[in-house]
Amino acid sequence: MFSIVNRGKEKKIFSVFLNNLMMIEEEYIRLIFGLKLKQIRTEKNLSLFGLAKMTGLSKSYLNEIEKGKKYPKRDKIVLLSEALETTYDQLVSLKLDKNLAPIGEILQSRILKEIPLDVFGIKESDLIDIIAEAPVKVNAFISTLFEIAKHYNLTRESFFLAALRSYQEANNNYFEEIELQVEKFAKAYSLDLNKRLNSKDFEEILVEEYGYTIDNDELTQHKELNNLRSVFVPNSKTLLVSSETDDSQRMFIYAKEIAYNFLNITDRLFTFSWIKFDSFDQVLNNFIASYFAGALLIPRKSLVASLKTFFDKKTFSTNDFQMLMDGFTDSPETFYQRLTNVLPKDFNLKNLFFLRFSYKPERGDFQLTKELHITNLLEPHANERNEHYCRRWISLKTIQDLTETTENHVLDSQISSYNHTDNEYFVISSATKDPFRKGYYRSIAIGIMINQHSLSRIAFLQDEKIKRRKVGVTCESCSISDCLERVAPPKNLERKARFLQTDMVVKEIMEKYR
Repeated sequence: MFSIVNRGKEKKIFSVFLNNLMMIEEEYIRLIFGLKLKQIRTEKNLSLFGLAKMTGLSKSYLNEIEKGKKYPKRDKIVLLSEALETTYDQLVSLKLDKNLAPIGEILQSRILKEIPLDVFGIKESDLIDIIAEAPVKVNAFISTLFEIAKHYNLTRESFFLAALRSYQEANNNYFEEIELQVEKFAKAYSLDLNKRLNSKDFEEILVEEYGYTIDNDELTQHKELNNLRSVFVPNSKTLLVSSETDDSQRMFIYAKEIAYNFLNITDRLFTFSWIKFDSFDQVLNNFIASYFAGALLIPRKSLVASLKTFFDKKTFSTNDFQMLMDGFTDSPETFYQRLTNVLPKDFNLKNLFFLRFSYKPERGDFQLTKELHITNLLEPHANERNEHYCRRWISLKTIQDLTETTENHVLDSQISSYNHTDNEYFVISSATKDPFRKGYYRSIAIGIMINQHSLSRIAFLQDEKIKRRKVGVTCESCSISDCLERVAPPKNLERKARFLQTDMVVKEIMEKYR
């Protein structure tokens, strides 16, 4: 009985797969035909109106063909080939000339289906129109993107995460709909958001309301899963949680599971932290669940009220900031992430950045594993050239300080002035041992640009006791000559100086022989 049922399921799955494959092939054929038709028509300086008059086909019908929405029948293809003075075989062939070949590769690879165009209000047909209008220029642009992607070894996951980051930045990382859903959930389950919740509150809801079984032993028995904190098995609704998780991690895991259920999200990831994404929808849904969890653990109204009191202080104290954070969570990352939601919305502090660095002493290099820039691409930002980040950043200093102490948490701050701009930022950073990777350390930092608005909202920014440092971006591009923290020569600046010198001599010679 079991094998018969399985075979039936396999046949059904295979049938669905074939149907999807046929749909993909049909759509690809329509798009290619439309591109070729529009290219040939454009090359002959023929308008849609003119082609309609020559063939007797309506202009709207031809427009739908060129946009890949319809594929003409044989007799209509014959009319088109005769009007455009080309052969039937050439028109229906999937082989593209060199101007359209890279575009064909993109369409065939289905990358346009992978890009979350709808999130940014873009239609695939709009891109097809752009491609068909200027295929040579688009070809060059696409080829350039391919080269950049190969040079920087961009992965599918990094592309998805970059798209998500752009989506967050476009919305100032504040999402009213999710905030309202959190309040709705709290009301439905009689949770007092003015009080700090605990993991038992969430565990009871998962078990009693959503039928979960929670297992705290299974993951620990598999050394290959040391980096995972949880795995959800949907068929049995079993949530496997590592016994090594602390209470703040467990609360976040539970809160995300609640989000998936309360928001009816089914296309989701089943591991924390994630292993791989199959689609952008999973990336977006993972973000939505994480945002919900953060908003549930650190309620907006309570946080805003506490921040207003904190920002009214004339002097800054790391102890005061630690107490503020401890009032909501034991997780610095959850707290700093939540600040990126409320600061732009409730304080209009939109010129800010969030950074997460990872560090392993044996390797000696700092890796920027997460970043977010609200409003602008503010310094510092990731570089993909394996250069050395400025060791004067408080983000890196807190990690280095942590490796030299027995403390579990190092918290520090400074005002950073970038040597190549007039920008200054108040940056606060927390460093802890990485809870997901043994032997690693990490720091979480948030930076707020110092300008007239931030000075008016945060009184302690004028505190002269806050330490100030001149910083660069990378050692290779830094002009600070007396930097004791430098770990690499300023080769980028040296190369630029050589080019300027060469250019100057060439101009002198040209002037001499003019």
